[in-house]
Amino acid sequence: QVQLQESGPGLVKPSQTLSLTCTVSGGSITTNSYYWSWVRQPPGKGLEWIGYIAYSGSTYYSPSLKSRTSISRDTSKNQFTLQLSSVTPEDTAVYYCYALGPRVWGQGTQVTVSS
Repeated sequence: QVQLQESGPGLVKPSQTLSLTCTVSGGSITTNSYYWSWVRQPPGKGLEWIGYIAYSGSTYYSPSLKSRTSISRDTSKNQFTLQLSSVTPEDTAVYYCYALGPRVWGQGTQVTVSS
């Protein structure tokens, strides 16, 4: 079965770029009709979808975050990566990777934006 694991720094300074990687096991990120997403949950708030990279490599981002978001993949490592630029404390959240298709969540990773 597909399993996801997020990795990356837990603390990022304001104005810097947040970078997280999701490593996929038990399946290929090029599997037809699978979409590999990033979702976050700020403290005390609900889930917010950030965007996805499809099995084909195409991407789609939330309109509210599009100008600062990039999702890419490394098929040789079976990983996909989130980059969120110009972060502010409002970007503090638990970040999850999610596989639409197998409907699998990663365990989540806390990212705090603070100087």
